[in-house]
Amino acid sequence: MMELNVTLDFACCCCEEAVSVTVQCSGTGPWQEADGALARVNVPCPICGQVNMLLFDPSGQVRSVRPYRCFRVVAEPSVN
Repeated sequence: MMELNVTLDFACCCCEEAVSVTVQCSGTGPWQEADGALARVNVPCPICGQVNMLLFDPSGQVRSVRPYRCFRVVAEPSVN
């Protein structure tokens, strides 16, 4: 089993403030399956609270930063 600590530096997709986070990856990960595979992590911004979805490679290079969209089913009120 492989364990890897990766520091990710990125700009928040909402407020554009600089954010740095260290993630610990362990177990079987995408870096063990194929070259060029990316991992994903959701990180909330400490400034504005927006959750950022990061795609990164094992070297710590952030490939994509997008807003994380949480799709929740909202119950409709009953008419009775």
